[in-house]
Amino acid sequence: MSLQLTETTAKRLELLKELVPGDAPVAVIWDPRSGPWSWRVAETAARERGWKLVSLEIRDAGEIEGAFKAATGRARALLVIPSVLPDTHARRIVDLAAKRRLPAMYGLRFYVEGGGLLCYSADLIEPWRRAAVFVDKIFKGVKAADLPIEQPTKFELVINVKTAKALELTIPQALLQRADQLIQ
Repeated sequence: MSLQLTETTAKRLELLKELVPGDAPVAVIWDPRSGPWSWRVAETAARERGWKLVSLEIRDAGEIEGAFKAATGRARALLVIPSVLPDTHARRIVDLAAKRRLPAMYGLRFYVEGGGLLCYSADLIEPWRRAAVFVDKIFKGVKAADLPIEQPTKFELVINVKTAKALELTIPQALLQRADQLIQ
C-alpha cells in the first residue's frame, strides 16, 4: 500500500501558496535521511512556478527549534515533509509554527487534528480497509509477492479553521469549498 506522500508534495505546496500567495519564500522542513525525494519534488515544483523555498534540513530533534529560528523573517509559510523525524515531533512542530505565526501545510491529518493549519493527503482509512482484503487473500493462499502495490484513490484536504483564526488568516473561499473537512 502506498500513501503517495512524495507524489503529493507539489500539490501540498500549490495549496499552501494559494493560501499564502506572493513572492515570500516557503520554508520546508525535511529530514535528508528519509525525505530527500519529497524535497526534490518541492524544489522542482517551486522552480517551475518561480517560487522560492528555504530549506530547513533537520537530522535530529535538537535541530527543530533552530529550523524555526532560521525560518523567522525569511519565510511566510511552512511546508512540513512527512517522515519519521518530524512526524514523531508533530506536537512540537505544530506549537512552534503557531508561536512563529507560520501558516503550515502538513502531509498527514494528525497534525491538523492536533492544531496544525492544513493538510493534504491520502485518506488514511481506505488503505487499512484494503489491507484487510490483502490479508484475506493471503489467508486463502495467494502469495504476498503476487499481490500488486496499490495506490490511494481518495485524497483529502483538511483545514483547521480555529487555527486560521488564531493566525488571523483568511482562508480563500475557493480553498474552503474544496476542503473535505473543516475543523472548528
